[in-house]
Amino acid sequence: MVTERSLEVLRVIVQDYVASREPVGSKSIVERHGFDVSAATIRNDMAALEEEELIAAPHTSSGRVPTDKGYRLFVDRMSELRPLSSAQRQAIEVFLGQSVDVDDVLARTVRLLAQLTHQVALVQYPSVSRARVRHIEFVPLAPRRVLCVLIADSGVVEQGVAEPEGDLGEDALAEVRAQVNAQSAGMRLADAAAVLRRLPSTLPAERWTPQARETVASLCQVIVDQIEATRQERLIMAGAANLVRTENDFSGSVTPVLEAIEEQVELLKLFGEMAREMDREQYGVSVRIGRENAVSPFSEASVVASGYAGSGIDVARLGVLGPTRMDYSNNMAAVRAVARYLSRLLGE
Repeated sequence: MVTERSLEVLRVIVQDYVASREPVGSKSIVERHGFDVSAATIRNDMAALEEEELIAAPHTSSGRVPTDKGYRLFVDRMSELRPLSSAQRQAIEVFLGQSVDVDDVLARTVRLLAQLTHQVALVQYPSVSRARVRHIEFVPLAPRRVLCVLIADSGVVEQGVAEPEGDLGEDALAEVRAQVNAQSAGMRLADAAAVLRRLPSTLPAERWTPQARETVASLCQVIVDQIEATRQERLIMAGAANLVRTENDFSGSVTPVLEAIEEQVELLKLFGEMAREMDREQYGVSVRIGRENAVSPFSEASVVASGYAGSGIDVARLGVLGPTRMDYSNNMAAVRAVARYLSRLLGE
């Protein structure tokens, strides 16, 4: 039977092993922690933990290390998250507060999370299915070369270059700009895409030649492509070097893990599964540990994730991935804090 003292022994085994990567023995527990009992008593507690498969001996006559089950019990029994330091909180506000648009803030977010946790940081691009068109701009760069800019109320700014076969001229381009904004401003992006696809065919034939309408169609298509791109699920990543530095925590090569991260498909699926857990978790943070991850490349890894949202933005996920031997309390606190600040920033 696992007693409260045994669970406290599990806690210090997890903390000491995460800090040192060395198996933890009963003697070191007695010497380093305030247990008012003998090493023999601690060994009995460790035997009970081992019988419950919460700890294991990596080698004969060695100390013990936590199992996936042990890490899970440790995480589930945390009464509170270790708060971030004032310097860490200020770093989040200052670093993310300097962002100029959504792309910039997400790029900064993964870099910051990687620095705070020393893990691989991942941020899912938000779905903007609820976002609306704020403005569309066409800027002539050269004859037959036009910059097409889409600005959404969510803060998303997308731009691309159209190279139509014909040149509309400044007056005609200004008229197209006015019509596009008159018909699409305030619309949901998906609805605006449908309007833009139809717009060239609605131009009066007596004023717009077939070539001019083809030119307008090429401009509208660039905006439509931008809208479609914002609806695709994708992740951005930072801190891959952190995973390489912990390669010894994996029984084999860390390469399959890195390849799975780059391919994104399995990670996006995992984030989707974890999304259903986040509302039920004590801190709004979900943790998947080792073999809880059904995908084999992540069976020796842990993922800590939370959700974020903003104006016109559906809930998306961010988190960190690393070996099961990670500082769960710090990483959960960092993920939660960054997710909350990101939501506040995108909601402004």
